[in-house]
Amino acid sequence: MTRYTTFSLGSQFVNRLGYGAMQLAGPGVFGPPKDRHAAISVLREALALGVNHIDTSDFYGPHVTNQIIREALHPYADDLVIVTKIGARRDDKGGWLPAFSAEELKQAVHDNLRNLGLDALDVVNMRVMIGDGHAPCEGSIEASVSVLAELQQQGLIKHIGVSNVTPTQVAEACKIANIVCVQNEYNIAHRRDDELIDTLARDGIAYVPYFPLGGFSPLQSSALNEVASSLNATPMQVALAWLLHRSPNILLIPGTSSVTHLQENMAAGQLTLPEDALATLDGIAARA
Repeated sequence: MTRYTTFSLGSQFVNRLGYGAMQLAGPGVFGPPKDRHAAISVLREALALGVNHIDTSDFYGPHVTNQIIREALHPYADDLVIVTKIGARRDDKGGWLPAFSAEELKQAVHDNLRNLGLDALDVVNMRVMIGDGHAPCEGSIEASVSVLAELQQQGLIKHIGVSNVTPTQVAEACKIANIVCVQNEYNIAHRRDDELIDTLARDGIAYVPYFPLGGFSPLQSSALNEVASSLNATPMQVALAWLLHRSPNILLIPGTSSVTHLQENMAAGQLTLPEDALATLDGIAARA
């Protein structure tokens, strides 16, 4: 692992291994979890293991995940940074729909504040839903980011980030507000943002990859499995360790609803990848 164990996120430095709360909701990130007590236990164990960066959204559930976070952790530790995202909503069947009108964005911020029990949100990511909403698609995000900037001026948001965005959209957002993080899909096999990550690192902006193992469509890689086996580690641990090695501005938010998996994920911070393993892992994207 790289020697850098923290990076700035807004006004604080956070540990680079954080926690993503998406899986605390029910199946399909919809409805309540089967075991609310287990979800609370995962959150409390995360903080006990050194997590001080939690990623969430009020459209997880919806509302459920934020309410569980509040029940488990409120009043929050002074060093805990809770990052939420807005720009989408759920239909009554759990579908994901764009929700980025000015009124919808303002309502989403107030929903997050209420369900998290906060007066101001640490970081709010504008989740861009242009095109099918599943991958970055060009188009102006000026209007949406301007709404967040207005809410920031009102004191409801401390810092602003963007998610599911292209480099052009990042540049556009940076002209409107001080952008503290970019959250996109990125992993060993999906490296479209290599250049963007390096640019953000030079500018001191955090890059927060989601789906380190492919998310809803887990990547299948014999090379990854072989490296993991050789290091007596899990594929997820190796994937996380590779991301930590990739660039010092990368902050990780692996999600799980299991204390055991949480402990395994956090152990990735102690995993050292030898040069031959790094060479093998770096070659996965070329074969994907």
